[in-house]
Amino acid sequence: EIVRYVRSFLEERAFLEVETPMLQPIYGGASARPFTSHHNALDMKLYMRVAPELNLKRLVVGGLHRVYELNRCFRNEGISTQHNPELTMLEFYQAFATYEDLMRLTEEMLSSLCQHLHGTDTIEFDGRELSFKAPFRRLSVYDGLVEYAGLKREEIFDRNALLTAAHRLKIKNPEKLGLGYLQMEVFETASEPHMWQPTFVVDFPTEVSPLSRRKDNDPSLVDRFELYVAGRELANAFSELNDPVDQHDRFAAQVAQRELGDDEAHPMDEDYVRALEYGLPPTAGEGIGIDRLVMFLTDSPSIR
Repeated sequence: EIVRYVRSFLEERAFLEVETPMLQPIYGGASARPFTSHHNALDMKLYMRVAPELNLKRLVVGGLHRVYELNRCFRNEGISTQHNPELTMLEFYQAFATYEDLMRLTEEMLSSLCQHLHGTDTIEFDGRELSFKAPFRRLSVYDGLVEYAGLKREEIFDRNALLTAAHRLKIKNPEKLGLGYLQMEVFETASEPHMWQPTFVVDFPTEVSPLSRRKDNDPSLVDRFELYVAGRELANAFSELNDPVDQHDRFAAQVAQRELGDDEAHPMDEDYVRALEYGLPPTAGEGIGIDRLVMFLTDSPSIR
């Protein structure tokens, strides 16, 4: 019922449903470890996709300006009540839109979906009230570091202050992290328990957002949001990076991260950079974890 409603919601707004490859020669579109396979006839390594993002954006380059896919992704990572190695993901892309447009669309989608299922936008999850009434709260990463991690405003870029906070929060091996990654680890660990009601986290460091467009007024940050509900990430969205030179440089920085031991860093994808050279219009895209959405709307404690 939830999937049917989401499909109709998007199709009423002229989004076209597509299917893109699940087996990929280069995986990408998310910070995640892939499942690896082998194509016997071509004698080459292939990966199960971790996200459909880069193929969907190729379609936008090709002239399909509103596309979505609602299908399986595979991430070779831990299993918990919140994580499954195969997951159902909704990803959609809208040309000539920004991440702020998608915030409004997401509020409308989730609020109306909750009304459709339950006749109200306020439900109970895990014994607590959860309201999908729009508008949702907005919280910047830097404000969250001050409000929840106990940092002073002038300490947000102070590596020693961030490391002190990381040790207090029992984050493992924070010394190995770049500044942006360290800021995000401290932010997420300190803030997640406090984001029970739907909250858009905005203004991410560029370092941790290799596919996002830089902010016009501060290139060290990107036009991105993550939606948290009940202390868990439900959606990730941004205004897409469409500068091929900047994208190539960001992929190169991710490759450097991989060489330092980050096996979730993004691999280089020269073909995708070439697609951007043909021209990706200003575009915003979003991924929503359908399994987690179903958990919230059915008051289910486990993703299983």
